[in-house]
Amino acid sequence: MKTRLLRYFIRFLGILPLPLLRAMGRMVGWLAYRIPNREQANARTNLELCFPGLSATGREALLKATLQENAITLLEMPAVWYGDTDAWLQRLDVGSVPDDIRRLMQQGKGVVVAMPHLGNFEIGVHFFGAIGKATGLYRPPRKEGLESIMLEGRNRPGQNHMVATDRRGIKALYQALDKKELIVILPDQQPKTAKGSGAVFAPFFGVPALTMTLVNRFARKTGAPVYFIAFVRTGAKPEYKAIGLQAGDAIASEDAEVAARELNAGVEQLVRQYPEQYQWTYRRFRTQPDGVNPYKKS
Repeated sequence: MKTRLLRYFIRFLGILPLPLLRAMGRMVGWLAYRIPNREQANARTNLELCFPGLSATGREALLKATLQENAITLLEMPAVWYGDTDAWLQRLDVGSVPDDIRRLMQQGKGVVVAMPHLGNFEIGVHFFGAIGKATGLYRPPRKEGLESIMLEGRNRPGQNHMVATDRRGIKALYQALDKKELIVILPDQQPKTAKGSGAVFAPFFGVPALTMTLVNRFARKTGAPVYFIAFVRTGAKPEYKAIGLQAGDAIASEDAEVAARELNAGVEQLVRQYPEQYQWTYRRFRTQPDGVNPYKKS
């Protein structure tokens, strides 16, 4: 019953016009800024850590804009999931990004696409299908019933295929690269544990961040190039813009820490262009080398 109601609600959001969804998002974000809550506290801590040179007034302005942009992204998701691909591509200024990716695909090793939580990353469900078949990695959501709805929106028959972050999912990604296809990974999620070889610490905005080694393993073992991409709102027409850049050779380094620094540097380079559209509400730095969790205030 709960899943059915959730599906109806998400479907309802999906048919609302985008200007209304954005207005709703700005209002929700304004309330999140005015009323103390966990997301606000997380974002404030992250901005203090990552922008120490920014004035208190400047950080507050960035905090407010971040909460509003994050809310807009959340409310836009159903519209992206259930929207028409051609309509969404018409809203998107792709620039040279498709040509960059196709050029990398011509190397015949597939492409590892690293897509951080910046702007409306869900637009990728339409964008990648216009270039080639893509297999995306996702972390199953905690909320019951949301996974099936999310997969329904992200999977595009003959184009996109989503796999969970488990052994079978990783195998599917390797198989996609063997077929010279695209694989899509969100590189800025903290791995669940620091044990083993799945994560190392590397600076992100100058702060130690537990960083996945998965992108490095794909690049090192297959020779596939890595390309960073994001889809951001422009406030004009076209309403969205694709921004991207190719990772340096260090992303395939035998040294996992060197590769992790390259990974975080690529994400940071995109985020600095549109910092207010980044998901600063996420506890990116909750695991630290000294064991101190910056989100737990004394």
